[in-house]
Amino acid sequence: MFKKILIANRGEIACRVAQTARRLAVQTVAVYSDADANAKHVAACDESVHIGGSAPRDSYLRWEAIIEAALATGAQAIHPGYGFLSENEEFAKACAAAGLVFIGPPASAIKAMGLKAESKQLMEKAGVPLVPGYHGADQDPDLLQREADQIGYPVLIKASAGGGGKGMRAVDRSEEFAAALASCKREAINSFGDDAVLIEKYVQRPRHIEIQVFGDSYGNYVYLFERDCSVQRRHQKVLEEAPAPGMTEAIRARMGEAAVAAARTVHYVGAGTVEFIVEQTDYDQPESMKFYFMEMNTRLQVEHPVTEAITGLDLVEWQLRVASGERLPLAQADLKIHGHAIEARICAENPDNNFLPATGTLQVYGLPPCATFVRAEQGVRVDSGVREGDTISPFYDSMVAKLIVHGSTREEALARMDAALAQTHIVGLATNVQFLRHVVSSGAFSTAQLDTALIQRESAALFGQTKLGMPVVAAALLSHLMEKETRAFEKPDARGWVDPWGRRDGWRSHGPSLRSFMMEFRGEAHTVVLTRAHGGVLQLLIDGTSYELNFASTASGALDVRLGAQRVLAHVYQTGEVAHVFTAQGAAEITVVDALAHAGESRSDVGRLTAPMPGKVVSFAVKVGDKVTKGQPLAVMDAMKMEHLIAAPVDGVVAELLYAVGDQVAEGAELLKLVTA
Repeated sequence: MFKKILIANRGEIACRVAQTARRLAVQTVAVYSDADANAKHVAACDESVHIGGSAPRDSYLRWEAIIEAALATGAQAIHPGYGFLSENEEFAKACAAAGLVFIGPPASAIKAMGLKAESKQLMEKAGVPLVPGYHGADQDPDLLQREADQIGYPVLIKASAGGGGKGMRAVDRSEEFAAALASCKREAINSFGDDAVLIEKYVQRPRHIEIQVFGDSYGNYVYLFERDCSVQRRHQKVLEEAPAPGMTEAIRARMGEAAVAAARTVHYVGAGTVEFIVEQTDYDQPESMKFYFMEMNTRLQVEHPVTEAITGLDLVEWQLRVASGERLPLAQADLKIHGHAIEARICAENPDNNFLPATGTLQVYGLPPCATFVRAEQGVRVDSGVREGDTISPFYDSMVAKLIVHGSTREEALARMDAALAQTHIVGLATNVQFLRHVVSSGAFSTAQLDTALIQRESAALFGQTKLGMPVVAAALLSHLMEKETRAFEKPDARGWVDPWGRRDGWRSHGPSLRSFMMEFRGEAHTVVLTRAHGGVLQLLIDGTSYELNFASTASGALDVRLGAQRVLAHVYQTGEVAHVFTAQGAAEITVVDALAHAGESRSDVGRLTAPMPGKVVSFAVKVGDKVTKGQPLAVMDAMKMEHLIAAPVDGVVAELLYAVGDQVAEGAELLKLVTA
């Protein structure tokens, strides 16, 4: 076993690798950028080395600096994590040339599987089923258009060197192909330095099922069963589970054997994932499944924890042992499935605004009681590379944490996932936590009617939803304010004396006290009047309807709030005028409007177009003087590894372009001006 390794990554995967290394008494070296100087993964390792600027190209993609750091610190091997350099053939070669072990497959396997088109040709020779499509080297746009027309729509354009949903576009009609191809190639060149694409038939009602494989340098191979990754947005995974619901033992064996054949074909060593697109004619007839090779990821996957949960194995430990020259710890016959596991990717993004990535500071970062490594008998695990007070920056992926649950059955895992998400309290930026709860509790997901269009198909039940009404949220906020005022009153001074005249509960010697509040909930204004009678009875008058209010603090820090016949346990966090209310039923935000603070303000932004987040201007689709209509595309921005379209909010005329293509812009920066009638 190695004595010291360098982890060439950041965030939760760097923390995850460091955890196993520590258990095995292997010392670790972290690398970090300017933006990550105080990051959690730096503190998680024994040593750390600064390698450059905040942008990945200035730090985590500088493999020369990473190899230099490994040699300078005496590391024997480099673990690449996933993303960044994990599937970079040249980096793997450079490690070997420097006398360092690359904890991953040989460079030849990365090369063979790194380009989707070439890998499909290899798989075709190995007898692995393929989706109908074009995988050729000729990238002439007219040829690609003809091939797509011949395959038949809908088709999928995919960057040959891509992954993670980047450089991928679904096209429904021939006349949309050229624009989609241009956008796909542009995103591919920015993300991977290679704009080659392949065209495939877009399988209807597809499931995305992948097989975890492992190989050693002695020619031994196993598959550690499957993961269903069908729930996706923007072609990126949202929820993953193992084993795949509805999978029969016969299909599992065929898929596993095909995955091992794929790995054996390229003499694979280490952890890898063979991804299949699965066509199903009926949710209730799993035996009708047809699977096709999609690609092989020559690295550890983001969703590897669900495989660890159902097998009770540490895949990072297996990686370290195989890379250090050991044989695979187990044979295929020794591997068993225990229970069911689900992983949710908690991301800084706004699902109700087309999953727009978010940046900001984690002012509150509350997690459910959990383990940092799940075995079959445990229930909840969180893999995270951030702490409360850390900042989610625009330089890297928007993922905040991975929440993994395990149960004896899928139903038990579903219930455990919803409960764990309810206990996840994040304040300071938008996240997808409530959206994930909606997905988990949706009829389609809970009954395993899975395919990659689930989110679009169930959109009415997933977006713009809250299970908390305004009265309950307002009651929780006012209970929080009153509880805070009571604590302040009960705090004695240096002499141990409590001033009775310092009470702020609104008590009056004659008649009840009245306190009026203006609140905003989901874009609508409400008037709330709190009345305290002499006997201490509290009444809320909300938009003309009266409710009796009672509340009490609990040992867990929650408020037991009773509003009429309703009762909730609520956690309330305030940031300025905004209060964030979390309950088992859901979460919501409510604003106490200070009328004086907003006097004279105008909320109209008509005619202004601003950057939704920090990023780079990729292109403008208009010039000064152009007439535009509401919804017309005006500009494209690149931020957090994704392209974002800026559209006209109203009809108008372009008066001024305020930036040039290639400029970096801050969040909220005005990109162009429109003159409206």
